[in-house]
Amino acid sequence: MKKLKNSELNRISIEEFKNSSKTPIKVLLDNIRSAHNVGSIFRSCDAFLIDEIILCGITAKPPNKEIRKTALGSTDSVKWTYFENIKDAILKLKQEKYQIISVEQADKSTDLKNFKIQSKKKYAIIFGNEINGVNQKVIDMSDDVVEIPQFGTKHSFNVSVSVGIVIWDFFTKIKTN
Repeated sequence: MKKLKNSELNRISIEEFKNSSKTPIKVLLDNIRSAHNVGSIFRSCDAFLIDEIILCGITAKPPNKEIRKTALGSTDSVKWTYFENIKDAILKLKQEKYQIISVEQADKSTDLKNFKIQSKKKYAIIFGNEINGVNQKVIDMSDDVVEIPQFGTKHSFNVSVSVGIVIWDFFTKIKTN
């Protein structure tokens, strides 16, 4: 077994990415404090052909040096938009028939492994601030709350890790559904 060189990975170009069929998921980032986290999230969304990232509130927007440092060019491939208020973004997505999913620890949340993907549905997945998580008013606007199971002493994952876990799970369920 030998490690592959980047030239051997057969990755698509930015133009091919933009013209490819996307995973029917929009990732909403609400008040993410760290631009490095935002950049990492762009890379994960590129990897899984996510339709769009919606940046809300204080979340940093490209072009941004700190985003660029971790995004490694994925801000050029992944479509993104900005809303000052996440509630406006949610209302627009509801009109477009997206199922709104918050990722948070909540009573009556659905364990990620038990969340059932429905074919032909479009999903908008919300990730909240690194300290405070998803705001309760946003949870109240959500159709469901998904929780990533954890078994150690810490109460949460880094937001960029959470995005990677959740979109990988949704991507694999969508592709096998």
